[in-house]
Amino acid sequence: MKKLFFVFILLLLAQGANAQLFSKEKLLNRVNNDKRTLSWGYFLGFNNYSYNFDYKEQTQGDNTDVLATGETGFNVGLLGNLRINNYLDLRLEPGLSFTKRDLIFPGFEEARDNFREIKATYIHIPLLLKVSTKRLNNIKPFIIGGVSTSFNLASNEDNPEDNETGQFRSTSSNYNYELGFGIDFYLYYFKFTPSIRGVFGMNDELVRDNNPNSGWTGNIEKMTSRTVFINFTIQ
Repeated sequence: MKKLFFVFILLLLAQGANAQLFSKEKLLNRVNNDKRTLSWGYFLGFNNYSYNFDYKEQTQGDNTDVLATGETGFNVGLLGNLRINNYLDLRLEPGLSFTKRDLIFPGFEEARDNFREIKATYIHIPLLLKVSTKRLNNIKPFIIGGVSTSFNLASNEDNPEDNETGQFRSTSSNYNYELGFGIDFYLYYFKFTPSIRGVFGMNDELVRDNNPNSGWTGNIEKMTSRTVFINFTIQ
């Protein structure tokens, strides 16, 4: 994910240089793009999902934390934008996110017990407030934040089997808050917007094992998602 972040920064710098920010004379592209009350678009991007764990008890010495690592997945979706004024927009960005996480549980020697591969497909629906600066030639920086709900289509929430048989379970419906930033680039034919956003889960997503003293879930107080989205939007 660090490589993606650096690619994102380099893209912003390259586009910013091309925008000739400090030029006094600049031909403005898409001058009426932001004047429409309703506008539409689509986005493609990347994600990195992980989990954050809170524990009932912390043991000194030996590591008792669950190790969670995420792999780069991808996003695709649509954008609906409601203009409030020159600086505020309300956005709905329903999309699909495909991802994979690996969990390593302490206290087990065999790989079939201590390792879980978590593949997931999310229907992700955020409602966001976009706060923009004044347009500078053909670019407009902004910050964005809001709330979202996500539905995990591979949660295993209703599966009667649990970690005793190798089945890790999580909730299917989840709630998040989001915060990020980006830059609108007004190109000749369309507006192109790279953005980066953090998504922070609010509800406990763990479905515990049937045994309350389970070595996998017995000591976990709360499990929430932590996610980074890098999206590229065209309007």
